[in-house]
Amino acid sequence: KILIGVAVLIAVILVFAAFRPDTFSVERSATIKAAPEKIFPLINDFHQWDAWTPYNKDREMKKTYSGAASGVGASSAWMGNREVGEGSITITESVPPTRIAMDLQMLKPFNCRNRVEFTLIPIGDATTVRWAMSGKSNFVSKLMGLFFNMDKMVGQDFETGLAGLKRLAEK
Repeated sequence: KILIGVAVLIAVILVFAAFRPDTFSVERSATIKAAPEKIFPLINDFHQWDAWTPYNKDREMKKTYSGAASGVGASSAWMGNREVGEGSITITESVPPTRIAMDLQMLKPFNCRNRVEFTLIPIGDATTVRWAMSGKSNFVSKLMGLFFNMDKMVGQDFETGLAGLKRLAEK
């Protein structure tokens, strides 16, 4: 009876996961007291990211840059520990000074491809910076979503990164 109960519980979890949404999105924003023209280059050039990104959690991480120096075609790849994994990100759209879109390809700890967007909206002497990521949810990510809150985990990283971007741009 216990074995049947466990099997039923597992089946219910798997069915519930299968009916979760096929896509996800995470978004955070911050208001920075700087013009979009000052903030935009800090996002549009991956060489500038070390000064503000929350994803430098591994001091041994290996990074490479390729393509354009900044803007469309600029690419950064990394290989690190289990916390940062392995992947690459490439700028696919760059509309100075208001919008940057990117293709994020993760290889480890799991394989996925997501869209990342930064939108800069001027408001008086400040700028609202919106950082968003969206993508498809395969069955494994739907199942993981039952136990881990993706919006909370990634959202915290976005909040940390936006705070770093704010400190840098407001200097």
